[in-house]
Amino acid sequence: MIAITGGAGFIGSCLTGYLFRKGAGPLVAVDDFSPKKKEKNWTRTERLTKIQRDEFFNWLERVKPELEFIFHLGARTDTTSDDTGLFDELNFRYSKRIWEYCCREQVPLIYASSAATYGDGSLGYSDDHALIPRLQPLNAYAKSKHRFDRWVLEEAKDQPPNWYGLKFFNVFGPNEYHKGRMASMVFHSYNQILEKGSVRLFRSHRPDFEDGHQKRDFIWVMDLMKVMEYLYVHRPESGIYNLGTGEARTFLDLTHAVFASMKKEPVIDFIDTLKDIRDNYQYHTRAEITKLRNGGFQSPFTPLEAAIQTYIRDFLKDSNFY
Repeated sequence: MIAITGGAGFIGSCLTGYLFRKGAGPLVAVDDFSPKKKEKNWTRTERLTKIQRDEFFNWLERVKPELEFIFHLGARTDTTSDDTGLFDELNFRYSKRIWEYCCREQVPLIYASSAATYGDGSLGYSDDHALIPRLQPLNAYAKSKHRFDRWVLEEAKDQPPNWYGLKFFNVFGPNEYHKGRMASMVFHSYNQILEKGSVRLFRSHRPDFEDGHQKRDFIWVMDLMKVMEYLYVHRPESGIYNLGTGEARTFLDLTHAVFASMKKEPVIDFIDTLKDIRDNYQYHTRAEITKLRNGGFQSPFTPLEAAIQTYIRDFLKDSNFY
């Protein structure tokens, strides 16, 4: 039996579908299943046991399941929120309880960290454990993720038999329909083109970046699935790993790829970066993935243009779910 927290969310629901297609199971999805906007992420999946997030630990104690693995992907992910209490509860204390359970019951664990922990990138994007304590995240979400990474490395008394903290970079793909403002730029660009025929991008507020030349390491969600499957099956050395492509692409690259996939000429309007995120805005991210490659994962990552074409053709065009 495999448990997936965040099983009703974007990445978690993709993972349940991916594992079912691979013949894995039984699967337990742990989440808050009350929001109607996420229903289609989990109602399409048969043979899925659903456990409410706040009942999970009681269920573990009562049922005492023989868990083979836990994918802890559930988190509060709103980078614009400053609700430190909620972040502390869901992203730190809940994660500690998951970790402690895995130690006690000897269950291997993958948990979601975030590239947002790298802050403004001035210290680079290496997943070397020696660098992590020096990072300076820029928002409450990133600070909560960083706090757990540091606890794992500096304070945790025990470790699960195998564990992997994955610093996800900019993920896009199906099942993110419910995320609103926090959905990917691919999703927003597609819908803006449908509605207005143009895309709005943030203007640069730094002299060293031209408008639209802010860069991100954009990664197709199905590539995440392949990496998590690899770690689940092959169990390389435990630790914190970056999960990006290792390549930084501009928002103009992304937007042009969306227009091309929709067979439309690019029309782009630049707007000021919103004031509530301007001071915390990352202008450049790129995953250093040497550790992942040295751990044996050698599969190529899907090029941005190809991934965007697949996303639009197979999912966004008809609002399909994975």
